[in-house]
Amino acid sequence: MACFICVTCGVQYPERATPPEGCPICEDERQYVGWNGQRWTTLEEMRAQGYRNLIREEEPGLWSLQTQPAFAIGQRAFLVQTPEGNLLWDCITLIDEESIATVRRLGGVRAIAVSHPHYYSAIVEWSAAFGSAPIYIHADDEQWVVRRSPALQLFTAEQLPLFGGITLVRLGGHFPGGIVAHWPAGADQRGVLLSGDIIQVVMDRRWVSFMYSYPNLIPLSAAEVSRIVERVRPFRFERIWGAFAGRQVMSDGNAAVERSARRYLERLQAP
Repeated sequence: MACFICVTCGVQYPERATPPEGCPICEDERQYVGWNGQRWTTLEEMRAQGYRNLIREEEPGLWSLQTQPAFAIGQRAFLVQTPEGNLLWDCITLIDEESIATVRRLGGVRAIAVSHPHYYSAIVEWSAAFGSAPIYIHADDEQWVVRRSPALQLFTAEQLPLFGGITLVRLGGHFPGGIVAHWPAGADQRGVLLSGDIIQVVMDRRWVSFMYSYPNLIPLSAAEVSRIVERVRPFRFERIWGAFAGRQVMSDGNAAVERSARRYLERLQAP
């Protein structure tokens, strides 16, 4: 028996004797099945193959976690340190004793929150390693939760205050339950937005973008982009930390979202 992991998206499935027939998350039009077909692995195989996690401080109170060499989608997770406990924002598949020990030295994990299904990865394993830390996922994405746990906390609110001033905000877009995390104490009290790829930091890091599917290049509608901007507008943030290494807006984050949305809408509405 093993908890098989989809090699393309990195999401872990419940324990079973043989791999699932397919991965519904990858079969959805927002993702894709790998060019070599559906493939599976396990945490034990990943550890034996030499995967490890790089954990580093990005700014005071904010640590990134990223698997090397790159695995599946290649996203990074973040550990947000607050006086009231730490939030693990988004998640990565690999979990090992070295990573657990490092995170414990940094204060452990009080709760986990995940922006959208592509980053559900090994959330149950990470939760169990830190005393069954609650896992916050918006209820609009419940159908994509392929491995259940008593720690799962599905919420329906548009905004969910946690601890340390952190608020989860449902923006939708990429997925109906897509959320971001606002951390007002970040960036020397000027505010940080942890955006996953619900708001995607692009290669020109003065800008962001919004998509229904990133790998398949399916855009969002003008109405949906407008709703995303309206929902995030009340929150003040100097910086935006995106899902991928090097993808962060380091200043004037609110303005970056506003001008990026204007540019996006102008192109959608152009004759």
